[in-house]
Amino acid sequence: FFTVREVLAKYDPEVVRFFIVRAHYRSPLNYSDQHLDDAKSALTRLYTALKAVPANVAPIDWGLPQAKRFGEAMDDDFNTPEAVAVLFDLANEVNRGRSEAVAAQLKSLAGVLGLLQRDPADFLQGNLTVLSPKPGQILITGNAPTVVVGYSPENIDRLISERNAARKARNFTESDRIRDKLLAAGIILEDGPGGTSWRRR
Repeated sequence: FFTVREVLAKYDPEVVRFFIVRAHYRSPLNYSDQHLDDAKSALTRLYTALKAVPANVAPIDWGLPQAKRFGEAMDDDFNTPEAVAVLFDLANEVNRGRSEAVAAQLKSLAGVLGLLQRDPADFLQGNLTVLSPKPGQILITGNAPTVVVGYSPENIDRLISERNAARKARNFTESDRIRDKLLAAGIILEDGPGGTSWRRR
């Protein structure tokens, strides 16, 4: 038995919402940390698709193929698993073509389910505020649940700059050391054409 308060102390509220809506409401819902972790990973994939492509919420054109499929799923006894599958198909299209129109459709359709309405960096990085650090740790809180980590966003950015300098100097041992140090603290670095971005695991 778990209370909502206990679950939200560990997981972002949007992760819990996604966990619930991707199962059909008539099906038993089996709660476990593994299922919530899977939901977080899946939601991270959707937000990652929107990270590099500007996406504004726009009126939904229900005549478009993916929107029509989404609407038919929702009309079919509130078939949210099929509706969520449409979101992943759109995310794959965004990753392939970097289309702002497809990204907007993804964000708008997800909004019907109350998903993907935050800035991607807010979800992926936590958009967290530093409070009362203890020696060697920083207590942070924000839209995500309260957690304890070893690095503030400013320190992460500083270490990324140091890693970039090491890579430029071809000191790959040092750049790998910094990457592994951040990974051990739950910070995942993602290198791309526009530079290095990060997200919390």
